Amino acid sequence: MSCEKCEPINLYLSIASMLLYRSVFNNKIGKAFLKLLKTIHNSNADLKTPQISSALCLQAYSDWFNNLAITNESWQDYLITQILENENPFSQQIQKKSLENLPISLINAAKYDLEILQKVYHLKPQTISEWVQKTTDINTMPISWELETKNTNNILYQKQNWRDILPELANYYQQKGSGIFAKYQAFSWHQGKLIPIENPHRVKLSTIVEYDYPKNILIQNTESLLKGYRALNVLLYGARGSGKSSLVKGLLEEYSQQGLRLTEVPKPELKNLPQIVEKLRHAPQKFIIFVDDLSFEEDDEAFKSLKMVLEGSVIARSDNMVVYATSNRRHLVREYFADRPRPSDSDEIHSWDTVQEKLSFSDRFGLTLTFESPNQESYLKIVHHLASEENINISIQELEKRAIFWAKRHNGRSGRTARQFIDYLKAEIGAY
Repeated sequence: MSCEKCEPINLYLSIASMLLYRSVFNNKIGKAFLKLLKTIHNSNADLKTPQISSALCLQAYSDWFNNLAITNESWQDYLITQILENENPFSQQIQKKSLENLPISLINAAKYDLEILQKVYHLKPQTISEWVQKTTDINTMPISWELETKNTNNILYQKQNWRDILPELANYYQQKGSGIFAKYQAFSWHQGKLIPIENPHRVKLSTIVEYDYPKNILIQNTESLLKGYRALNVLLYGARGSGKSSLVKGLLEEYSQQGLRLTEVPKPELKNLPQIVEKLRHAPQKFIIFVDDLSFEEDDEAFKSLKMVLEGSVIARSDNMVVYATSNRRHLVREYFADRPRPSDSDEIHSWDTVQEKLSFSDRFGLTLTFESPNQESYLKIVHHLASEENINISIQELEKRAIFWAKRHNGRSGRTARQFIDYLKAEIGAY
């Protein structure tokens, strides 16, 4: 379906008439493109100040070209990505219902919009450049943004008629989702909003060694989540620097292509956990709600919110998410000697029950995985593994001697210490 003979104003009006997918153009590139089409039309209609109109047209073309250049992707790749990630009534409702159960008006609107988008997709950048040259009457045709299309394995590429692609597109949204969940893998909850993390910390599971038992159990639990089974909430308890947080981040790196997403919730935001659960409940992806370095004070509001999510309440538990929390405290809630009841206490009849309520909070997690501080043998195994991955070529004796000295001078034996030592050693070797 060629668009080489399209007129700019007709294409502009067609896009304006779109019913569902118009937000495809609601970003810098899309807005610049629409502005360019409108400016070309206005320039052709302006007989009073043609030079000013021509200048505005060239500026609009420059903005569109520049925004595409920043992304370093082709015009076609840009459109495909926007369509597949677009959040609209069709892409949202098809995640919950089959195509047959959607209103016929919604289906027809999606077909109508896809037909217009296919025309835009086949609009060659060179054709746009020719429009600009003709409109502004300049001697040299503006440089067109030509870049090879990379996104050739998607369901829209080389399809003769996009109106007929609706079943495949519906299946895509059902598996991959739409909006931010399709575009991003990691999120953080902040001030009532889910904030995408564009560059999450990448950790490979292979870098975490000497904790095979808790690592394998956590992997198995996460795979159960991805397969649609009811997975368990997990408390990762142990010494600082033992790789608890890295292991959770490594799961995202390993399974993000299978639909796993991670939402980190800072402790001050834990009071909003019920709201977060409702936000994620209907997404097709599977979510790890990640709470790092968890501990509570007495009468902490976050304590009650997390307890509600772990135990369940009148709100049904969602099977597409689990809570993974790390802590250096086995019982999570700070306990003081003053908290323990004395025979003379008369304020509360069942005061020991209150203490046990605090201390048993960790039992509400389905799994508690322990990460002990490594002994010297385990610490050196971690060092050797990381040194091998980084291709550090020094003698075993020298490596171990320096690793032991590093641990003594710094933070003691731990996976984090080993990682810091290897990073330092790699930089040192690279400098000479």
